[in-house]
Amino acid sequence: MKKIIVILLTISLFLVGCSMDKNTPTSKVEDFMSKYQRMDSEVLSQLDSVVSNNQELTDEEKKDYKALIEKQYQNMSYKIKDENVDEDNATVTVEVEVYDYRTSLNKSEEYYKDNKDKFQKDDGTDDLEKIWDYKIAELKKVEDRTKQEIIFTLHKEDDEWILDDISDTDREKLHGLYQG
Repeated sequence: MKKIIVILLTISLFLVGCSMDKNTPTSKVEDFMSKYQRMDSEVLSQLDSVVSNNQELTDEEKKDYKALIEKQYQNMSYKIKDENVDEDNATVTVEVEVYDYRTSLNKSEEYYKDNKDKFQKDDGTDDLEKIWDYKIAELKKVEDRTKQEIIFTLHKEDDEWILDDISDTDREKLHGLYQG
């Protein structure tokens, strides 16, 4: 009987300890990052919204681009570098490693500038579908990865750590689109 009580007490202490660890700045950032890696419904909903609002892409290009970003999310890795707490405010520094889509897009843009005639309609205007088809085809080939640092900010409300909204620049870092 004593063994059972000791085991139950050990398990309950473990569970209490785990639940208490969920309210730290680092754990909130880890929760946020894991939503991307798990492709949480909220993250996918935001991605759908952004992709569907892009008027330059055809439906097929939107599907391909969304798949590229989903691949980015699934293959993203991160490392917590530092946590600083100052009363009710905190920062958590994270190093993320993602596919380097920015370099591919830059190279695609250079290729387009040097070969405009390949991306024009018969009337001499730019053919956006050809341009985006080329960019997406090049993005699909990306294997190189890049590391970026993101500093997440948090604040405390009613003893609960709240992650502040991330900037567009930090979102670009998560997507591998940041140009520093």
